[in-house]
Amino acid sequence: MARFTRIEVALKMKETGIIPVFYHPDVELCKKVVRACYEGGIRVFEFTNRGDFATLVFSELNQWAIREYPDLILGVGSVIDGPTTAMYIALGTNFIVSPLLDEEMARICNKRKISWSPGCGSVTEIGRAHELGCEVVKIFPGSSVGGPEFVSAVRGPMPYANIMPTGGVTPDAENLGKWFKAGAYCVGMGSQLFPKEVLKNGDFGVITDTCRKCLDIVQKLK
Repeated sequence: MARFTRIEVALKMKETGIIPVFYHPDVELCKKVVRACYEGGIRVFEFTNRGDFATLVFSELNQWAIREYPDLILGVGSVIDGPTTAMYIALGTNFIVSPLLDEEMARICNKRKISWSPGCGSVTEIGRAHELGCEVVKIFPGSSVGGPEFVSAVRGPMPYANIMPTGGVTPDAENLGKWFKAGAYCVGMGSQLFPKEVLKNGDFGVITDTCRKCLDIVQKLK
């Protein structure tokens, strides 16, 4: 079962501001990436549900993370239906993130008091997500649904909306500044944090340094 409540997840998302998003079929590589992010100050990490046997990779990764980094909040993203949601909850995920809004997923997560962040691309979808008990709404892909201007516009009539853009977020002061000045609650970041060459060469210190720099930028923006 989840080790962190949905409120704890939401508060830690806001506190750190950066949620790495990553998947690889090699669980040992996943461990190295998680370690690098943790050493850079990351405390919320999203494992992406991609590829065959992703649940098995997550199962081993989560058990390892619980032993090595008990204060790390590990969750799963790119989940699109209720059955898959239930599988990851059984494996101890602390939160579920989706690229879409699915009411069955909301019901399953709410029954177990699991944090659930659906992907939304309109004010109507964000409003519906709130009705279904969502604390942090994902906008995806962030750059395609309107970018920082969309976040700012939504928070006009909905200043209480906690918005997490994913897609189009880059690890630099200019880009992060636009998102957080627009009112982003936190941001999800994937390939920009994990360049292919860095992974290929095993330069995990680069990932640690990038995470640390991003967190420093976010803290200055708050």
